[in-house]
Amino acid sequence: MTTPILDVHRLRKLYPVSSGWVPGRARRYLHAVDDVTFTVMRGETLAIVGESGCGKSTLGRLILRLADPTHGNVWLDGHRITEMGPAPLRKLRRHMQVVFQDPASSLSPRMRVRDIIAEPLINLGVVRSKAEIDAHVGDLLEQVGLPREAADRYPHAFSGGQRQRIAIARALAPSPDLIICDEAVSALDVSSKAQIINLLSDLQRRYGLALLFISHDLAVVEHIADRVAVMYLGKIVEIGDRAALFDSPAHPYTRALLSAVLGMLDDRRGPRIVLKGEVPSPIDPPAGCRFRTRCPHAFDRCSVEEPKLAARSAAQAVACHLESLPPVG
Repeated sequence: MTTPILDVHRLRKLYPVSSGWVPGRARRYLHAVDDVTFTVMRGETLAIVGESGCGKSTLGRLILRLADPTHGNVWLDGHRITEMGPAPLRKLRRHMQVVFQDPASSLSPRMRVRDIIAEPLINLGVVRSKAEIDAHVGDLLEQVGLPREAADRYPHAFSGGQRQRIAIARALAPSPDLIICDEAVSALDVSSKAQIINLLSDLQRRYGLALLFISHDLAVVEHIADRVAVMYLGKIVEIGDRAALFDSPAHPYTRALLSAVLGMLDDRRGPRIVLKGEVPSPIDPPAGCRFRTRCPHAFDRCSVEEPKLAARSAAQAVACHLESLPPVG
């Protein structure tokens, strides 16, 4: 059996809330990520989707060890990175890179493109001599569709789409196995967005990269993902193959997301589902099913028992009590 390049097991992140805590009174926590489990195989793209504030980006930061989890573990190619100290983690970082949402803020305006791309090569000890660095930087620029002479310019001289190509070249520099794309195309116009998605797909096929694609844009996700995980209020409520999830969504929240965003593009999903109410506070999430306060199908069991993620088929799993009800008739 093939070992996943990324294995996330029961990952949890709670942030203590400062609100005049008194000794003897239970401290309150913001439940950013709560009991999340999934795997990503080599060469696969898993998309993490959900509304703003559902925990997608926090999940990415935990995997990158930009934040430490409250509980749970992350393995990268069999190495448990959640317990690693700074030195071994540094050695492993070359195998896991990230592309952030806004290249204008993730690329230093004071550095030439050559130095931006060369930074991980030098810091991670991939190459050492200036000749090696220059050759490698030029090759990387060409791989992302930019001329070699772009190395001598500063980020402000490029468009948003071109700056994101530079960010991708920097992520590719140490030859990673996994790239986390955190809303990597959401700041781009439609044309640039399509070009970057095609570039990521081409690079993935060329190098066998695994992608963890964090996004709220389901139209983009439908184009690039192999599998999709849907998050709501810190939890994964549904995960499965792209075709199974998009054509036959099981969770009421997934159905609502698809009807709202993709229903305008074709007629596969039927009428739009409008959810009532607001997303509950992650500081005080509802008991039982966290989606029950907005779910049109909630019943008594939903308020007292939290649904567990369970297989609906070989290609799809869902956390919903509706799936366990006997068929009518």
